[in-house]
Amino acid sequence: MSELPALPVTFRPGRTRAVLLTAGVAIFVVISAVALLLEKLGPGERLSFILTGALMFGVLAMLARVKVVADDSGVTVVNIASRRRLDWAEIIQVNLRPGDPWVFLNLSDGTSLPALGIQPGIAKQQAIADARALRALVEARGTRDLP
Repeated sequence: MSELPALPVTFRPGRTRAVLLTAGVAIFVVISAVALLLEKLGPGERLSFILTGALMFGVLAMLARVKVVADDSGVTVVNIASRRRLDWAEIIQVNLRPGDPWVFLNLSDGTSLPALGIQPGIAKQQAIADARALRALVEARGTRDLP
């Protein structure tokens, strides 16, 4: 087993995040510029263009916010519209199988939690390394919290 990462550590899809935020800014700027350059639009129509661009940016920013944060007391999984805090002992297994869109955490209550902060989309090797690091942390720290 490789050396454990120093805690706290944040896993997030860096390249995917950069692409999403860059696309969001570009979409907002282009739609706003079109709204301001079209002379036949009234103030309300211009505002609706700009608000639509802002909404699109907001959606892409929400997609970019995903992360997994591991610290001394456990793991926080931040997905698109949710946040869940887990103690180390609650995580039984960290899975990233071939073809999986992201890591899945098997939990002690029998459920599985998707952790979108580790996803192989654009940076497959980084996601594999992050999944291995989180798995090693779970194996090292999860057993410490058991009675």
